[in-house]
Amino acid sequence: MPLLQGTLPSDLKTIHIMGICGTAMGALAGMLSDAGYQVTGSDTGAYPPMSDYLAGLGIEIMMGYNASNLDHKPDLVVVGNVIRAVYDEAVALVESDIPYCSLPQLLGALYLGQAHSIVCAGTHGKTTTTSIAAWLFDAAQTDPGFLIGGVATNFDRTARAGGGSFFVIEGDEYDTAFFDKRPKFLHYKPKTCILTSVEFDHADIYNDLEHVKKSFTELMHILPEDGCLIVRWDDEGARDVASNAACEVWKYGPGQDWDGRVDSVDTDAGTMTFTVTRQGTPVGTFTSIMVGEHNLYNQVAATAAGIRNGLSAEQLAVGFRTFKGIKRRQEVIGEPGGVTVIDDFAHHPTAVDLTLKALRQRFGGRRLWAVWEPRSATSRRNIFQQAYADSFSAADQVVVAAPYDQSGIDEQSRFSSNRLAEDLAERGIDAITLPDAEQIAQTLALRAQPHDVIAVLSNGGFNGMHRKLLALLEERFSAAQ
Repeated sequence: MPLLQGTLPSDLKTIHIMGICGTAMGALAGMLSDAGYQVTGSDTGAYPPMSDYLAGLGIEIMMGYNASNLDHKPDLVVVGNVIRAVYDEAVALVESDIPYCSLPQLLGALYLGQAHSIVCAGTHGKTTTTSIAAWLFDAAQTDPGFLIGGVATNFDRTARAGGGSFFVIEGDEYDTAFFDKRPKFLHYKPKTCILTSVEFDHADIYNDLEHVKKSFTELMHILPEDGCLIVRWDDEGARDVASNAACEVWKYGPGQDWDGRVDSVDTDAGTMTFTVTRQGTPVGTFTSIMVGEHNLYNQVAATAAGIRNGLSAEQLAVGFRTFKGIKRRQEVIGEPGGVTVIDDFAHHPTAVDLTLKALRQRFGGRRLWAVWEPRSATSRRNIFQQAYADSFSAADQVVVAAPYDQSGIDEQSRFSSNRLAEDLAERGIDAITLPDAEQIAQTLALRAQPHDVIAVLSNGGFNGMHRKLLALLEERFSAAQ
């Protein structure tokens, strides 16, 4: 059947999700199950915690993308963007008369039509900003719906329908599905939009920065005249595309109408006290576990979105004080022997730079290790080879893994970990390259000392390096007692 165009089947009861074990798809499955739909799904692998979560909902997972997965003739199929058109299940779907759509389309049709949609978009900071904004509205007892591209510790899931008038959603610029190459955020019906930054990323789908800007410009065009754009004005890319918005524009950042200042950082508690100002007048002073200049402005943006939509400074203060953080965003995952091990998603050179500077601010003069895996489609290419050399300045020690699978990348276009280590050495930074997670974990476990901070930076699983490192550190320091 032709692609579903926003109109759901009138007798919709059964929904099948292709790629159900992805973070967002699994969260959608939970929302649909809560709403009373009968949900099934398919994937190539099911592992905890998602497999346990889906099992708890009573959702059947069919292994492999086989044509037989559609034999039960669901009323609707939701296709994840991990699905390729050549998969047997996708081929069978297109040849059938079963209606199908993408996750963003279904969210738009089922949950966003009547809601005030607050879309958090940008190359950097969108997961953090979405998580904070969702909690601020929740702590203010507005019962928002939300969809977050990460795991906010305050919530027991990454998405929910909510019962209030607001829906806070992460606006991803990645493409929607194999049959819809538009960015996901174009389906999210924004009324308030936070735009944190616009830089080149996702080299597997975007040609260059101008191509990225074109997608964000389309987002600006769908903002309604009575909406509001909250934009980081000192970011050149964000400022360029913001001129296309016909709605009210609130500018934030250093020296802008909406600004902020760090009043103090408690390096023992790992918290930051900051003041948000509007046109030079304090809006409120807040305390948060999200430390660093980039997090200051993520929180300024979330504050502006709250004020724009009726939250008071007192309500915001409660939200910031009770925010527990986000998995894989400066997340402390263990402290064996007094060595603090941090898991962070940073992989773009700007994100690496900002994260390490934030950790330096958060942990003061403690020796800071940066352990980085070039894993994303962009970081495995040499597009930012030189930029990465400028991104590790806040670290005392750097360990760079060999890039994740580069077999599909032309040799002349591949990122070089060895060259990065050489460039860092020229800058006076102690840097080494190691081929795999096992050797990295063993080396760190031998060289780390109590009071060190080890920041592990990767947008993937790093082949279990975190778990291996924690186990080896535990073994070493337990034996020393």
